[in-house]
Amino acid sequence: MNELALLLAATLAAGTPLAVAGLGLLINEKAGVLNLGAEGMMLMAAVAGFAAAFLTGSDSLAMLVGASVGALFSILFGVLVIWLNTNQYATGLALSLLGTGLSAFIGVEYVGKKLADKPAFEIPLLADIPFFGPAFFKQHPFTYLAIFLTLALMWFLFRTRAGLVLRSIGESPESAHALGYNVRLLRLLAVMAGGAFCGLAGAYLAVVYTPLWVEGMTAGRGWIALALTTFATWRPIRVLFGAYLFGGVTMLQLYLQGQGVDVASQLMSMLPYLATIVVLALISRNPAWIRINMPASLGKPFYPGA
Repeated sequence: MNELALLLAATLAAGTPLAVAGLGLLINEKAGVLNLGAEGMMLMAAVAGFAAAFLTGSDSLAMLVGASVGALFSILFGVLVIWLNTNQYATGLALSLLGTGLSAFIGVEYVGKKLADKPAFEIPLLADIPFFGPAFFKQHPFTYLAIFLTLALMWFLFRTRAGLVLRSIGESPESAHALGYNVRLLRLLAVMAGGAFCGLAGAYLAVVYTPLWVEGMTAGRGWIALALTTFATWRPIRVLFGAYLFGGVTMLQLYLQGQGVDVASQLMSMLPYLATIVVLALISRNPAWIRINMPASLGKPFYPGA
């Protein structure tokens, strides 16, 4: 029973960066912008957040730095695809490659360094409940923040006028423009918000989850977060559950390796990515369902003068 509780706790911790990054990409896509640069943004935020935490000892400052770097990095992408109308797919891939290479260059001096140990977090009284305490109430506050952000985004998208405007831009930017909304500016703000979320996820990986800096430490999590938006059919609560599903697969393969399961470790490490491919393949079998839920203008450039 204790092993199951620890496995659940590890699943929540592993799924948290996927959830936060996935929510950020969901904001982008609800505005009609497809950002394939999540991996690069997360890596840039990870090295910046780790450097901030290493130099100052403040996790909060590190998270702020990570979010800021993610937002600033996304401005470059936003200007290119929103104002200059470059291809969103090619620009996102270029951003990912830039972030991967630049983070490796910046992080050279931090390789092998580790942050100071910090006391474990737990919620008083609730943490003492058998099974549920170790499983759910001894998490880092960022884990609970991910849940709060999910609920807040649900409320924003489906219960506020601003959320309605954002969704309308993703569905029909021409109509939103005709009603007097500055589509380009609102899309840029959405891209920046999404970048900040990806930055938070990257900083969490380097500052809390590991906590150390290693080149390429996101290990494809940006791409999994991107797949989560389709898996979740662009619904925030499904992004959260999907993130925990992939986090659970990641922890399961580590658990099985620890139990001495006689399978090559390389094959076990493939499980999270294999699960991503299988899920996307299953969803793709129903293209009509995807079209109904996908923002109609996703990936398409907008020309105000047209």
